Amino acid sequence: MDSFIKKIFEDKVDENVHMQFSKFSRGEFKDRALISARKSAKKFSISTSYEYANDLVKSVAEKLSSNEKVKITGAIVSTRDLINEIQFKEKKQFQGVKRYILDTEMTKEQILNLCNNFPKAFIALSFEAKGTELKIKPKTPKSGKPGKGDEAPKADFCKIKTIDEEIVKSLLFDVKDFKKIDIQHDFIISEIEIPKNEKDPALMREKAVRRGKIVRKIKIDDKNFIEEKDFSA
Repeated sequence: MDSFIKKIFEDKVDENVHMQFSKFSRGEFKDRALISARKSAKKFSISTSYEYANDLVKSVAEKLSSNEKVKITGAIVSTRDLINEIQFKEKKQFQGVKRYILDTEMTKEQILNLCNNFPKAFIALSFEAKGTELKIKPKTPKSGKPGKGDEAPKADFCKIKTIDEEIVKSLLFDVKDFKKIDIQHDFIISEIEIPKNEKDPALMREKAVRRGKIVRKIKIDDKNFIEEKDFSA
């Protein structure tokens, strides 16, 4: 499962990429989709901001065997009422946002079904599969805020430890080798195309196509690089 940033840079924009940008207006949004990674021997320790959560859950779940069950903890966050659609331990709600707490065992198929059936939900699940450990904070994500002064914002919402280079490449697709790497993105939305035949304001916002540029800032072992990519999603 490729990350949404990788899909943009490889011109493979799909509905999942579109949904990542559905909440954005015109403007410049700095320090998004953060990644901080360290490599020791053949093991990788990676931390990210919340935007990668659903992609990471899918990537790790895909490593499970068909009938294998794993211990799952975490939460599903949604504005939609899922009370009759999922099994959960506890439900919490604040200002219309519902958080369903999970503590159970699930199969590969069950995890992927959650992601595919509720693509607009935030899937914050923690579990292990084939030498990969994923931990995601089971809470409602908030948009990243710039750091104070020269302090950089932190990539600490999702954490993954793995020896699986496929998962690493889904995030660090343009990096060959490193010991330490930090990546930040600026989203520059210059144009929004509203669907002409849609009258519902919420659907107009959701279905609108955002056009602009992604600025990918990479710091590898104290060397800095910048890559840019125009996109439409």
